[in-house]
Amino acid sequence: MSHVRIAYDTFQKTAPAAQAALLALGKCADESGFDKEIIELVKLRVSQINNCAFCLQIHLNVARKLGMKQEKLDLVATWHEAGIFSDRECAALAWAETLVRLADRSVPDEAFAAVRAHFSQDEVVFLSVAIATINAWNRLGAAFRFAPPVPKRVAAAAS
Repeated sequence: MSHVRIAYDTFQKTAPAAQAALLALGKCADESGFDKEIIELVKLRVSQINNCAFCLQIHLNVARKLGMKQEKLDLVATWHEAGIFSDRECAALAWAETLVRLADRSVPDEAFAAVRAHFSQDEVVFLSVAIATINAWNRLGAAFRFAPPVPKRVAAAAS
């Protein structure tokens, strides 16, 4: 069973500038006007790939607050086969998977062309910033095993 190595609040107290920088970087993409549901889908998928329960739970909570369809949240891990994601969502998810899996390879021109077929240059910049930011958070959350936040509806039911 996993155990917390360093608690999130300890990280906040130890490295407030790092936390602030990551939050600011994330806010840059969030405030760009880019589709928030696509950003959340990408953050969910990247967090799944990187095995970060903390970030996965946070972004499930955010996605639910946005009113995202439950079937999309349920099937984002198998988006290739699900048949319920738009072409733009699929392009964003494919780009996210490409940027997450960079070990021993570069980003293929075909992958960039595929994302550009659905997004403007500016949108690709902000989408890539969102992917890079969640990757950074995932590395911290997975390394330190931050405990996933309990969703409010679960906490309320438990009390």
